Parts: sequence; structure tokens; C-alpha cells
Amino acid sequence: MPDMFSFIKKKLGWGQPAPEPVSPAPAAPTTAPAPASTPAPAAVPSAPVPAASTAAPVALPAQSADTAEVTATAPEVQAKPDRRSWMDRLKAGLRKTGSSIAQVFTGTQIDDALYEELEAALLMADAGVSATEHLLEDLKRRVKEAKATHPDKVKGLLIDAITELLSPLEKPLEIGHHTPTVIMVAGVNGAGKTTSIGKLTRHLADHGASVLLAAADTFRAAAREQLAVWADRNRVQIVSQEGGDPAAVTFDAVTAGKARGCDVVIADTAGRLATQLHLMDELKKIHRVIGKAMEGAPHEVLLVVDGNTGQNALAQVKAFDETLGLTGLVVTKLDGTAKGGVLAAIALWSRQRGTPVPVYFIGVGEGIEDLQTFNAREFARALLE
Repeated sequence: MPDMFSFIKKKLGWGQPAPEPVSPAPAAPTTAPAPASTPAPAAVPSAPVPAASTAAPVALPAQSADTAEVTATAPEVQAKPDRRSWMDRLKAGLRKTGSSIAQVFTGTQIDDALYEELEAALLMADAGVSATEHLLEDLKRRVKEAKATHPDKVKGLLIDAITELLSPLEKPLEIGHHTPTVIMVAGVNGAGKTTSIGKLTRHLADHGASVLLAAADTFRAAAREQLAVWADRNRVQIVSQEGGDPAAVTFDAVTAGKARGCDVVIADTAGRLATQLHLMDELKKIHRVIGKAMEGAPHEVLLVVDGNTGQNALAQVKAFDETLGLTGLVVTKLDGTAKGGVLAAIALWSRQRGTPVPVYFIGVGEGIEDLQTFNAREFARALLE
């Protein structure tokens, strides 16, 4: 039985491979059931809520086997144009990273010079030494097995090699196993953390999930106000305290989310560098307090990293994982850099870690639609085609 977020994801077209150009197929006659509205629950006095617009929480429908079958057919057909549009934006966003790699295959011979140029291009894209060596070794094996004789064929085999390396990072964010599902979000200043929370909230709210935001970033000026703007824009609830303790804010938010029957509680935390030990200790405290508010929470610990930072992004992932035990990543701003190869470095580290840390979402622009689920083959194709 698919999880609730898979139901939302399929309606959105998130995570679905970009379709090949084909003749338009008629939509299946059966449509997915609309989520049933429920009245807004009474406010909880212990959880202070500022005057942001709130919408009545809407419970996602339980998925029977019949519902699961429907969501995999008709809505997927409707989502194809949107996913194709996303593929176009992804290609445009990765052009800075992919152009230097793709031009390696413009020659007529497969020789040592080609592999040397490819090695340099991957290193320049911030794939890192280890991931570059891994990809080159894998590519040479594939070329030998396929008896490839032209660089164009090698480029296709590189797409396959990158896809295989990145595939463990491809996993849907599961919503619905817990009520509420509590998501703690961390990241350094400027990574796009609060904006990514706003975009994710919009996607969830637009497709039936009731979301409550916790404004636990009490350090950055106007952080609370920025999150309140997203709450108002997305018509979701928010818990915040002016100058309040971040751990107390998250505790109140989780308590309120449980009382109000919210599907998701998302906690925004203050941006910090991994070298700021006192702030990293505070993250640990927030994590512990969330667990006191709800047993087993937080259910997801996400790190938002800026794709512009290249190998530094990998260093951030390692440091925050050591402190919090990450369950997923959001990689933003891949359109503003030639360092998108860092995903290969993250994938190799994740493989060595034993349990992969999935990349739930990637971003290539400022728009709501520019944050989408990560798909390994889409990424590899957009990089090189």
C-alpha cells in the first residue's frame, strides 16, 4: 500500500521519469477521489499562534488498493506535461555544470585524451576525486562491455553510470505513517532553508495535507516574519513566539499539531555553520525536545544545502549528519552554479555510510514549481543531453 505522500507525489507528477515524446494518450476515465474536508478544530491555548491566515486542516484520504491503482493511472497521464516542463527547466538549470562535461564527447575517437578531459571536467564540476575515479572506472568497464566505438555512445554510457551512482539517493518523502509527521529542517545561512519550507508547504497544502509551521529560527532578523508570509500565502497555520526559545517553540508546535490533527508539522531552525558548536548543540536540544513532545519524533531531519557551495556542501552534510542523524536532503540553487557534480560526491559518501541519505528535492529556480523531487535518470540526462 503506497504511503500518503506517494499519493500526493503521483498527483503532482513528482518523482516520475520524464516521458519520451509520444502521441497524446486519452486520460483514463476513472479519477482519484478528492480529499474529504473536515471542520477546523479548536485552537489550543498553550500554543501561541500569531495572526497569520489559517486554513481548516484537510485530512488525506486513506488509500485502499483501488485508490492506489487509480492514482497510478489517470493522474499520471495528466502530470506528463508538467514533468516535461520540469525537465526543460532542469536542463537549463544544469547547463553551467553539464556543458563542460558534454563537450568532451564532441570528438571522433575514444582514447586516453577523452578520459583525461572527462576527468578534468568532472573535477571542475566538483564531483570530487573519489567520485570522479569511481565514475571513470565504471565508464571504462561499460565501454568495454558495450564495445563502444564512438564518443556519442560513451556519453550515453556515462548517463547510465551517473544514474546508477545517484539512484540510492532517489526516494519519496513519506507522509502519513504518523499524525502528525514531524519534519525538522536545518541548514546554514543563505542555503534557502525557509524558502524551501515554504515551497514544500505549498505543494502539501495544495494537495490536501494540513500543515503547521514552527518558527523556531529566533536568531535571524525577520526569519519569523518570512515564515509567517509563507504561512499566510499557503493558508496554513503557524506557531511562533517573539524572542522565544527555539526548543519551546517546536515543543508548542508539535503539541498543537497533535491536538489539531495536522498531517505535517515542519520546524524551521536557525541557520548555522557546522563549526558553531554552541549552535549545533542547540540543534541537538531542539531534536530532543521534539522527541519529548511526541514519541519517535522528529520523523524526518532534513538538511537544505546550497548547490553553489560544491564540495563544501558535502562537508555540511557530514557535519550535520554527525550531529543530528540526517534522513534526507534538499539541494537548492543548482541553476546558479557549475558545481552540480557534488551530488555524485554525496552519493558516494552516502554509499560508504551504509544507509543512504536520500535527496528528496532539488531546486533550480525561485518559483514554486522549481522545487521538485529528485530523479536520478532525469538528473543524468539533463546534465549531458
